[in-house]
Amino acid sequence: MSSPTGPASGLPVRMPRPRQSGRHRRPEPAAAPVGAPPLVLAVPGTPDSATRSLVDEVLSIARSELPGLDARIGYVGGSDEEFPPLGAVLTRAAHERAALLSAATQAATGAADDGQAAFGDPADASAEALAAAAEVARAAQQQIAASAEGPAAVVVPLLAGPDSELMARIRQAVGDSGCATQLTDPLGPHPLLAEALHVRLSEAGLARADRARLFTVATAADGIVLATVGGPEAVQAAGITGMLLSARLAVPVLAAALDEKGAVARTAEQLLGAGAQRLALAPYLIGPEVSAEWIETAATEAGCAAAEPLGAYPAVGRLVLSAYAAALGITLPGAPSR
Repeated sequence: MSSPTGPASGLPVRMPRPRQSGRHRRPEPAAAPVGAPPLVLAVPGTPDSATRSLVDEVLSIARSELPGLDARIGYVGGSDEEFPPLGAVLTRAAHERAALLSAATQAATGAADDGQAAFGDPADASAEALAAAAEVARAAQQQIAASAEGPAAVVVPLLAGPDSELMARIRQAVGDSGCATQLTDPLGPHPLLAEALHVRLSEAGLARADRARLFTVATAADGIVLATVGGPEAVQAAGITGMLLSARLAVPVLAAALDEKGAVARTAEQLLGAGAQRLALAPYLIGPEVSAEWIETAATEAGCAAAEPLGAYPAVGRLVLSAYAAALGITLPGAPSR
């Protein structure tokens, strides 16, 4: 794990893997463009040290895929320097962008003046030299204009699916910050999140680890309750990922709202009525969205065991970076499609 500014003391450091040789070697990661706006991860829930560790790991994965990435954390419920609120992080990004543009403008003006002084009397300069100086000045002006037109930050919500209430709070923070911001959609639904759910279920002994192998797992569930938060839209989106998970496991998967009283229990009864005998609860959540007690209570109501939330599964970091890159038109080798 690492912190937004570097590896935390005493914690393991994500080291780059040696580059493989030969025709099947993995492509070298692209580098973040010079002057690219920061990626600001909008983190829901009540901030605490566990959330910060999870988010640090997610951003560590993103940085490993795009060296030079300026990635920051803004907590939707933050209120201090330890857990900076999203609005404050965006305001700072806006001030930094304004300062950079001012410095770049001054530098371009100085370069033009220096070029004119070097030539002295334009009559003494060759046509080629004058054209080269004009081209340099024009390129500098275009770069400044492009930077001014682009966003000062790209905000990626750390959400597996839509949540209208949380997205409204994020938009409010963006608007109050005065920062020219590009806000992306949540990370899902996406096939990689179905993969992550499969892995979390297998880690809990609730699904076979490899769908291509036909061995039996005694505790494998034959019906999955996919639990999410965020209202009807979130349940509908979770259902899409649920269909992908169902195809992977060859068992029925139904989505239910954790934040709707009795919804998980009713969904469990529906699965049991359809013939399922051993259920499992799969949280369609990154982790910070709700407290662990919510998941435990829902599993008790459904009468089944629960897997862990998605957490810092590698696909989560890759999807965060993919959303950022898509917003800026950056091409990433092997990036998941949005």
